[in-house]
Amino acid sequence: MKNWAVYLAAIAGFAIYGASTTADRDESGAIVGEGSIDAFNLRVGDCFNDIDTFDEVSSVPGVPCTEPHDNETYAVFDVNIADYPGDDGMSELAFEACMDRFEGYVGTDYESSALDITSMFPSPQSWREDDREIVCAVYDMNAQKLTGSTKGSGI
Repeated sequence: MKNWAVYLAAIAGFAIYGASTTADRDESGAIVGEGSIDAFNLRVGDCFNDIDTFDEVSSVPGVPCTEPHDNETYAVFDVNIADYPGDDGMSELAFEACMDRFEGYVGTDYESSALDITSMFPSPQSWREDDREIVCAVYDMNAQKLTGSTKGSGI
């Protein structure tokens, strides 16, 4: 009986830790409190900070857009292709698809903007697990923190 109590306490502890480290959202879905956001739960308009990895990204540190941040999500969509085009092909596909959506969100064309594009896209492994999602985000080309939303900003 004691073993079950220990397991239940551990599970409860992990659940509380997970809930306390997840970004808080208001009724509209906007991030209002810092915390982790699962990469598959990013939404258009979500702001987040950089992470120190070039490996597969499973979560990012979400922050309210009113606070200084590194990136803002401006598009989330699934690709509709039959086969994985390889890492370079997927990177190129993601960049082109994000470019197509840039001006509609930021309010100016990419060449005139002070913002650059980054994207998250399926890896070969996640593709085999039916991941087809691409996430497009903007960041300041001079590596300055953004404050406020870039939507319609024209910067």
